[in-house]
Amino acid sequence: MTRALFHGALAFAQARRLTLVCDRALARLLAIALLLAAPVQAQAQALTHQPPVTLVFAGDIVLDDTAGALIEKGQDPFAGFGDLFSNADIRLGNLECVVATTGSAGEKNYTFRAHPRTLPVLRRHFDALALANNHSGDYGREAFAEMLGLLKNAGLGYFGGGHTLKEAHTPLLIERKGLRIALLGYNEFMPRSFEADADAPGSAWSEDEQVVADIRAARSVHHAHLVIPVMHWGWENEPVANARQQQLARLMVDAGADAVIGGHPHVTQDIAHYRGRPIIYSVGNFVMKETDNDNQRVGWVLRLQLDASGVRAFDTRVARISMDGIPTPDASTASPCWQRGDASVGQCRNPD
Repeated sequence: MTRALFHGALAFAQARRLTLVCDRALARLLAIALLLAAPVQAQAQALTHQPPVTLVFAGDIVLDDTAGALIEKGQDPFAGFGDLFSNADIRLGNLECVVATTGSAGEKNYTFRAHPRTLPVLRRHFDALALANNHSGDYGREAFAEMLGLLKNAGLGYFGGGHTLKEAHTPLLIERKGLRIALLGYNEFMPRSFEADADAPGSAWSEDEQVVADIRAARSVHHAHLVIPVMHWGWENEPVANARQQQLARLMVDAGADAVIGGHPHVTQDIAHYRGRPIIYSVGNFVMKETDNDNQRVGWVLRLQLDASGVRAFDTRVARISMDGIPTPDASTASPCWQRGDASVGQCRNPD
């Protein structure tokens, strides 16, 4: 009996000692975890108290006709929106033409190539340009590759295109006020021959599985706080997004996109919210002479207000596009706006 009591006491003491050791080890692990988490928490708190980052996005831009001729004469087709652009933290647009001197026109109804002299004016108003569309490859891979070099030398960023398939699917990262934003671009409108290859320049084509992987990698690999894909999709002249656009937009939000911006229909389309994330299906044209109806001559310049949680608010400025393709602000016409907490998209006039 005495021996049993002795062994029982010994086992209890050993168990107690082991518990104390485990408790100390757990305490050390918790302390290390807190130390590691502290900078992340501090960064998140700092971002929460930062003023919002303003991002503006303009729709289709073609600079090969009247707009290009104006630039050659020393004029500026973007001048009417100069203040809006200059007051934004990030300024983006869809470059719906190739900027180059090389290449030959493909067999298409419309092919657009602008002269490199347009680049200083683009740089005055834009930080980066989306290249994933159905005209950036109009003059072949040689011209596309030339454009990539010209954009880099001009100090203009780009996304949705690259010298290789990998580069075309790599996000452009822009950081403002401590907020790191990843921009991705994809084309869904033929010809697919413009798509980049493993060792050939071109644009990023939209494949659901790859798009999801790119969005996730923007956070896990590139450590972006926010991810915004820009899509070239939908059918021309349709004012409402089709089922494919809706399906893909929701898939992107489910993958982690904080907003989705679209174009290509040449008209503005409806705006939706999914899981609290705005989906602007089409902002329409911006600088575009090749229009054939009144709806194509009305576009939006989108302005997002971004914080660490995503889109805090957005508004739009109406662009009235002349027959020569030059946009002018229309302050008298109300256009979509929204802020966090609103149940639906409203209409605003002259947003501040």
